[in-house]
Amino acid sequence: MRSIRLVLSIPDRRIKVRMASEEIASESGPGVPTAAPFWSTLIATFFGVGRLRPGPGSWGSAATVLLWWLLSHWIPPNWQPATAGALAAMMVVVGIPAATRVSRASRLKDPQFVVIDEVAGQLITLIAVPMTWKSLLAGFILFRGFDIVKPPPVRQLEQLPEGTGIVIDDVAAGLYALAVMQALLHFGLLPR
Repeated sequence: MRSIRLVLSIPDRRIKVRMASEEIASESGPGVPTAAPFWSTLIATFFGVGRLRPGPGSWGSAATVLLWWLLSHWIPPNWQPATAGALAAMMVVVGIPAATRVSRASRLKDPQFVVIDEVAGQLITLIAVPMTWKSLLAGFILFRGFDIVKPPPVRQLEQLPEGTGIVIDDVAAGLYALAVMQALLHFGLLPR
């Protein structure tokens, strides 16, 4: 596995920077992983959360629950469902191209360090869920369960090409978890 060094551009060192980038370009032939654009790596790993071990998907989901809980303190309760839905949609829209670029660069179909899909699915799970620790914990457990087990058609959606398959299967897992969460809330099995 090769590591790529970040070379800072210093005015009197421009030639070395150019030479370093040419060396990287000449070494990256077929089958050799290359670096994805910085923006796509930042988004796909959810600002580096996907690099945490073990279980980067669980870290991505946990970070999402924590950030949503913090953010919800500044959002009026009647706006929270729409905000969670809008944020989830935004994660899907930016997550698919970011995951595509990172997947192509790493030459992996579904890199474990890409967790923007977990962020989107976890946000979907938390739509219209009260901000209690029991509800947030139940949402986390349900989403992770559906994401790991992948009941039909979640597993089949994983076969879609590139970033679409990476993200959309977690969207489906989030919809399953959302349905179960709403049933638990409706029947009073979770406090409102």
